[in-house]
Amino acid sequence: MRALDFEYMLDLVPVLLGYVPLTLFMAIIGMFFALILASILAVERVFKIPVLDSFVRLFISFFRGTPLLVQLFLFYYGVPQVLSFLTNIDGVTATIMGLTLHFSAYMAESIRAAILGVDRSQWEAAQAVGMTQGQMMYHIILPQAARVAAPTLVNYFIDMIKGTSLAFTLGVTEVMGATQKEAAGSFLYFEAFLVVAAIYWIMVEALAFLQRYLEIYLNKAHAR
Repeated sequence: MRALDFEYMLDLVPVLLGYVPLTLFMAIIGMFFALILASILAVERVFKIPVLDSFVRLFISFFRGTPLLVQLFLFYYGVPQVLSFLTNIDGVTATIMGLTLHFSAYMAESIRAAILGVDRSQWEAAQAVGMTQGQMMYHIILPQAARVAAPTLVNYFIDMIKGTSLAFTLGVTEVMGATQKEAAGSFLYFEAFLVVAAIYWIMVEALAFLQRYLEIYLNKAHAR
């Protein structure tokens, strides 16, 4: 049985950490746009706008029902064949697009459930003072729904960070892509993938700690 090459693993850590900013960049940008899109989709699903609702349901069904990897290939290899202006799309952009649309479909359902979970008296009170639907959602309903949905949305962000590991299939040299190259050059696959697993684990645990703190903070704020 071969012993682990700890010296190689220690030398690999700073190399892979150098690619963490790109991984986080793709996840953060994807999360930002996914939140915006998911909120729009969730509001539409609550009010069920005719015609548009059928399209939104199809969108959510497709992106929840197909693998993220297939969607990434679709954006990187397939869509440019149909839309000529996307011919020069790069792997990072395709990854962000895939993450945005994939996770917005999941997040939309979570936000919709949180919106519907707001007590009906809040809706009635907003309508009683003459608020429009837009004002009611922005000032009354969405802030309350955000408290309920926040922990779940952090979970999706964690999944999004892990989802960026698929970007290497599009030629993006992020943490996973760099690990693949280093492992292929050294043939120390076990050590290389053990290091990258530890890096992802640490990032996820940091976010899990933030999630627990966020839940405590929101619950305290709600109790006041």
